[in-house]
Amino acid sequence: MTELAPITAISTALVVGGGIGGMAAAIDLAARGVAVTLIDLDPEWRVYGAGITITGPTLRAYQRLGMVDDIAREGAIVAGSSMFLFNGMHLRDLDEPPIEEGLPATGGIMRPILHHLMQQRIAAAGIPVRLGVTVDTLANRDGGVDVSFSDGTTGRYDVVIGADSVRSRVRELAFPHMSEAERTGQGCWRVSMKKPPTLERGEMFFGHRYMVGITRCGEDRIYLWLLTPHADGEDRLEGEALVAQMKAHLADFGGNAGWVRDTMTAEDWVNYRPLAAKIQPRPWSDGRIVLLGDAVHATTPHLASGAGIAVESALVLGEELARAESAEAALTAYEERRYERCRDVVETSVSIGAAQLAGRPGEEIGGIMGAALHRLAGPF
Repeated sequence: MTELAPITAISTALVVGGGIGGMAAAIDLAARGVAVTLIDLDPEWRVYGAGITITGPTLRAYQRLGMVDDIAREGAIVAGSSMFLFNGMHLRDLDEPPIEEGLPATGGIMRPILHHLMQQRIAAAGIPVRLGVTVDTLANRDGGVDVSFSDGTTGRYDVVIGADSVRSRVRELAFPHMSEAERTGQGCWRVSMKKPPTLERGEMFFGHRYMVGITRCGEDRIYLWLLTPHADGEDRLEGEALVAQMKAHLADFGGNAGWVRDTMTAEDWVNYRPLAAKIQPRPWSDGRIVLLGDAVHATTPHLASGAGIAVESALVLGEELARAESAEAALTAYEERRYERCRDVVETSVSIGAAQLAGRPGEEIGGIMGAALHRLAGPF
């Protein structure tokens, strides 16, 4: 991690939420000299078992945290992806050049492994972590925020950062003009398992009413995602019934998608959830309380950019706190830099899902995705 400009506008910060965005903010602020405390509601600090696609823009953000070598070592770095018809017929290979010199092109990693790598960075930075606790009250007062916690303790911080997921407690307490993320009508099925013998790079399957992709996440690990219209009751399936329904949705697919269907079992990590998204209305800060990540720009997986824009937001927040004379000015500048980019990701992702639900041609959907990824390659 390169040396960062110190922050003088604040000396303490509370980060609520120990996911990707929260940990990125804590790592960056601590490197700039801020005394950070990180809290997470889960007493075991767990994360979903799915993989995560690491696009070029996401790798660029992690490069700023000094973590690209970690991701390459523990995940998979590839030069591009391959496109197939849903029956397994190869259409073409897409070579994806790095968006910056010296940066890998794209790749993937298991989400629990990525979280563990970031948790190691938190520990190495000496950042105090409190688990099984969240915030009960937040009050801006005299240039700081008074906080009461769910375990009965209290504290005072120069800034409070709400990075506590799509169901943000910080958002609920401090931002009454915001609301919950809204369901899009689609659902996402995921399975994490061993790699098909012939798969070397990411794969995407087109020409079907369902969209399927496979991401290589390590030497012998992949995750497959499947997007379908949401049907009532599917989010309550478990065990063998969940696996059977996912296999049924994959019935028409060939190639490595068919291999995954035929090979997956209830012993693999299988998950389904309805998709929800929302770009929250401005302002994103109230006094010295601010939001980032899914708490304020929850998106769907269509552009594989949720983690990337969360890390970007954390980095921009640190940059603006180092640049500004006051915390309030920094939070305003952070919002100005982030709103349009995050809005683009969320609204474009939702529009891709809507196009899939409407049965729009694959070429049209691919064009929307390609244009959005080109925009994301620009500076943040």
